[in-house]
Amino acid sequence: MRTIDHGQVRALGLGAALLGSGGGGDPYLGELMARRALADSGPIVVVEPEEVVDDALVVMTGMMGAPTVLVERPPGVLGQLQALRALSGHLGEEATHVTCVEIGGMNSTLPLIAAARTGLPLVDADGMGRAFPELQMVVPTLHGISAGPMAIADDKGNTVIVDADDNRQIEEEARSVCIGMGASAFIALYPMTGAQVKQSMIPGTLSMAQAAGEALLAAKASGVDPIEAVLGQVGGRHVFAGKVVSVSRKTEAGFAKGEFIIEGSGGYFGSEMAIAFQNENLVARHDGRVVVSVPDLISVVDEETGRPITTEEIRYGYRVAVLGIPCDQRWLSPAGLELVGPRYFGYETEYEPIDNGSRRER
Repeated sequence: MRTIDHGQVRALGLGAALLGSGGGGDPYLGELMARRALADSGPIVVVEPEEVVDDALVVMTGMMGAPTVLVERPPGVLGQLQALRALSGHLGEEATHVTCVEIGGMNSTLPLIAAARTGLPLVDADGMGRAFPELQMVVPTLHGISAGPMAIADDKGNTVIVDADDNRQIEEEARSVCIGMGASAFIALYPMTGAQVKQSMIPGTLSMAQAAGEALLAAKASGVDPIEAVLGQVGGRHVFAGKVVSVSRKTEAGFAKGEFIIEGSGGYFGSEMAIAFQNENLVARHDGRVVVSVPDLISVVDEETGRPITTEEIRYGYRVAVLGIPCDQRWLSPAGLELVGPRYFGYETEYEPIDNGSRRER
């Protein structure tokens, strides 16, 4: 057990933006919201999964929708608390802990706000080890754990309970509700026992994000290479560098979809990289050849500072480095690749692992 206070949120947000593979919502906005909540309420308690009693009720909390919407319409906090309360009311049982759907961007810091406003402990774990665009794309799905019943809420206090026979159907129904709420909504879902959390969640990801963020901040303060510093924390390798020369994006069916092109510089001069995204970066092609793909992470960072850049922020003229970071090994099972591999997203390519010996094992 440990605590997190408002002064530690900056590092956590930076590291979570890196692990979000370009998605999960605006990390800076999430950081500001979390710092305010913790400054008002005081530090929150963070527990490891093994510290959670087997009969606890643990609920994932966060947001769903298109990250681009949040740029124009920043969220409040009413919807998050409404979603959590609506789910507890539907279940007839109060949550004992909250945890993260994903360790990416804003969805890594929103559970801090829920913990601060409710006084509940936050479990140091998440369901993905990164960020993915759809609700069923979590390791608990591989263990047969239902996403429902789940609650969806907007900033006006409207709430909807969604449930179905399988998690893919819950995603489809929830996505329709989310679009009706303006393509951005708060969610509380995957009610689990403590025993299920131990079995199915990816442990220690909040701590990993915080360590990665602290490495970036320390590198900036000491003048060392920030990219090498952060790779030392999360593994992976540098796969490209250059200038963004083209960006295309659109909001479609509740997702931010598109592609950007990077013209190589330095050792990559004369080459180009194309990165396709759907909320998160999904496939990176170096001169037409796939070099990193889901479920591994494709993280784009500022070439000089190492600051992670999200898919809604990326712009023409940015000078960036592209990092390939290994996913949690459970995603590499046949069932995992069927759920989140490149072919699920419509790319006619097989998964190609990052060969650097740094696969994360949990």
